[in-house]
Amino acid sequence: MLEDGKIFIGASRNPDDSINKPEYLDLKFGNRHGLVTGATGTGKTVTLQVLAEGFSKAGVPVFCGDIKGDLSGIAARGEAKDFLTKRAEQIGFTDYEYDLFPVIFWDLFGEKGHRVRTTIAEMGPLLLARLMDASEPQEGVINIAFKIADKAGLPLLDLKDFSALLNYMAENASELSNQFGLISKTSVGSIQRAMLVLEQQGAEHFFGEPALKISDIMRTDNRGYGQISVLAADKLMMNPRLYATFLLWLLSELFEELPEVGDPDKPKLVFFFDEAHLLFNDAPKVLTERVEQVVRLIRSKGVGVYFVTQNPLDVPETVLAQLGNRVQHALRAYSPREQKAVKTAADTFRPNPAFDCATVITTLGTGEALVSTLEAKGAPSIVERTLIRPPSGRVGPLTDAERQQVMDHSPVLGVYDEDLDRESAFEILAARAKKAAESEAAKQAQEAQPTEAGTTSGWSLPGFGGGDDDNKQSGQGRGRSGYQRETVVEAAMKSVARTVATQVGRALVRGILGSLKR
Repeated sequence: MLEDGKIFIGASRNPDDSINKPEYLDLKFGNRHGLVTGATGTGKTVTLQVLAEGFSKAGVPVFCGDIKGDLSGIAARGEAKDFLTKRAEQIGFTDYEYDLFPVIFWDLFGEKGHRVRTTIAEMGPLLLARLMDASEPQEGVINIAFKIADKAGLPLLDLKDFSALLNYMAENASELSNQFGLISKTSVGSIQRAMLVLEQQGAEHFFGEPALKISDIMRTDNRGYGQISVLAADKLMMNPRLYATFLLWLLSELFEELPEVGDPDKPKLVFFFDEAHLLFNDAPKVLTERVEQVVRLIRSKGVGVYFVTQNPLDVPETVLAQLGNRVQHALRAYSPREQKAVKTAADTFRPNPAFDCATVITTLGTGEALVSTLEAKGAPSIVERTLIRPPSGRVGPLTDAERQQVMDHSPVLGVYDEDLDRESAFEILAARAKKAAESEAAKQAQEAQPTEAGTTSGWSLPGFGGGDDDNKQSGQGRGRSGYQRETVVEAAMKSVARTVATQVGRALVRGILGSLKR
C-alpha cells in the first residue's frame, strides 16, 4: 500500500462502495500547494494530521497551527482504537502501524510551547498596518516612521520602541513633514491608540528578541523525519488578526530568506494555514495581492502552502487557482451562500463520469472526502470519492505533562524561552535626549548674550545633531524680550520622558488592577 516518493491519503470507492484504488499525493508536486475544506466535524483536522505525518516521514519539515489543541497528539504514538483499525481494514491498509513524530511546540505567549517572536522592523510597515487595521493616512505615517528609524539608526524591536518613535514624530511633526511628507498628529494619535489595543490583546509578547530563525522550523531528527512545528493557537485565536498576520509574516520571511531550488523531488518545507479565512477577511487589496504573489512564487523556494478552511469561497479566486492538491470534505447546502460554495467546490475538480460532484459533496460521511492531486506532468487527477486513511500518531490532544516532556527534550530548548532586551530605539532616544538636555543646560549657563542662528548643510533629523552647530541650526538663544523658546532638543527630551512615564504608569495601573482582582 505504501509507495516511495508518495504520501498515502486513502482509498477511493466505486459507486457500489467497493474499494477502487489507493490515492496518493506525489511528493514532487508537494510544493504546488493545496486546499483542505469542509464543514465543522467532517474530518479536516485528521486529514491535516495524515498529510503532516506523511511529509514528516518523507523527511519534510512541517509548520502548522493547532486551533483546538487536537493536533498535539501527533507527538505521541497512536493507540489501538476500533474505528481506526476498522478504517484500515475498509481501505485494505495492511501496512498500517502506529508511530510518533518529532514535534516542536511553539506559542506566542510561551505557555504551551517555546516563545516565538519577531521584531517590529522584521514585521515591516505593510503587515504592521494590517495588524492595526490602519487607515490609508495612518499607513502613510507608519511608512514614514520606518524611514525615519532607518535614517536615524533606531532599531525597532518591540512596541515601546515604536511608541517612543511615534511620540518623537508627533512633537517634531512640522520639521519632519518637510522632509518626509505630511505627518498628522491625529493619525499618530490613532496609531498610538491602536497600539494600546494590541498590547491588551497580547501582541507585546510577539514583538521582541530573540526573533525566530527560519532554520529552526526546517529541522530533521536523527531518524530523518521532518520536525513538525505546532503553533498553539487556542489562546491566539482570541485575536484572529494577530494569528493571521503572524502566519503571513512567517510565510513572507520564508519567501525572502530561502534560495531558489526550482522543482525539487520533495518540498523543503510544508506550511499549513488553518482557519485560512482569517487571512482574507476584510483584507485590503494590497495585502491580498501580496498573498497571491507569495503563494505563486514561493513554490520555487521548495515551500508548499496548504490552506485549511471551512468553505472554498473563503479563499480568493486568484489564490485558489494556485492550489493544485485538493481534499474536499462534506459541505452543507442550506443557504444560498452554502449552495454557491458547493457549486464552486465541484467546479474546481476534474470531473469523474461515475458521479456528480455537487451531489456527492453534500452526502460525504465523516472521514470521507473528494480528492484530486497532481499527477504526471502536473495535471490534476480525476476526482475520486475517498476514505481517508487513519493517522499513525495519536488522535486527540496530549496531556499537559506529556506536552511538557516533549518541550523538555526540544532541540530549541533554552533558545527562545528568555527575553532579550538590547539597546534599541527607546533607549537611544532617551539617551540622546538626556545628553542634548545636559549640553543645552551647560551652554545656557555660559551664555551671557544672544547668538545668531547659523546654518548647516546636509541631512539631519530634528534633535539628532552632534554639537553646537546643530544647536545654532535649530535657532535657539534668548531673544531681546528675554523669552527663551523651547528647542527641538527639549521637545525630544520631553517626548521620551513622557513615553517612559507612560510605560511606568501602565505597569503601575496593571499592578493595582491585578491586586484588586485577587
